Amino acid sequence: MDSIQLLPQSASSIAGEWNWLFWMLVALCGFVAAAIAVVLITWTIRYHRKSENELPRQIEGNYKLETAWTIIPLFIFFGIYGWASKMYFEIERPPNNARTIYVVGKQWMWKLQYTTGQREINTLHVPVGEPIKLVMTSQDVIHSFYIPAFRVKQDVLPRRYTTLWFQATKAGRYHLFCAEYCGTKHSGMIGWVYAMEPHDFQIWLEHGGAEGSLASTGEKLFHQFGCSNCHHFETQGRCPMLRDLYGRPVRLQGGQIITAD
Repeated sequence: MDSIQLLPQSASSIAGEWNWLFWMLVALCGFVAAAIAVVLITWTIRYHRKSENELPRQIEGNYKLETAWTIIPLFIFFGIYGWASKMYFEIERPPNNARTIYVVGKQWMWKLQYTTGQREINTLHVPVGEPIKLVMTSQDVIHSFYIPAFRVKQDVLPRRYTTLWFQATKAGRYHLFCAEYCGTKHSGMIGWVYAMEPHDFQIWLEHGGAEGSLASTGEKLFHQFGCSNCHHFETQGRCPMLRDLYGRPVRLQGGQIITAD
């Protein structure tokens, strides 16, 4: 996925039902708002005062109508409550067979480690069709682990463990964000979730895929040792931005221009 929308295409078992609930609430609220507006405008035109001496006709209550607009919304709200409660308990209770992955949030990166020892930074590989349980904590301030396409988000807190689970249903690449403002470079605390077919994921896992190429290894070190804190952004001339530097011309202090290699 190369773009973010209000509701990006769902790609997890939780997201499908969440979408139905969300759009049902939007449709219900839209219908009620439109109905109130139509009735308000119609009655304003029909029953407006036509002369200074006009006395309005007294209208007695209609018990059937009053009972209907009390009972029907009551059952609708109970239905919404029951549906949302069911989803809440499903989201808060990871399946027993979920694969556990440990997550540490720190300014400004995500560090992830599998139970088999592989480690990643700002990248998460998961198999399609298998529930994934994330056990998360923060090394410094409050962060929030957010995957829009999976419709899951959970605060990551210092000195405390929180959990989050999902099950990818479509292979692909999905955005990963920190959704809680956590400092000056909060906007740079982003990454990717790669949902892979089970066979491809097993090959990736067995052949040290988490270590990656020389370039990806360098990227991990760049974040691991905090280089990204100063060299990932323009910092008012104090630190040069090293992102995408390789292969580009660079002017040295003596004025000489060389190609970064």
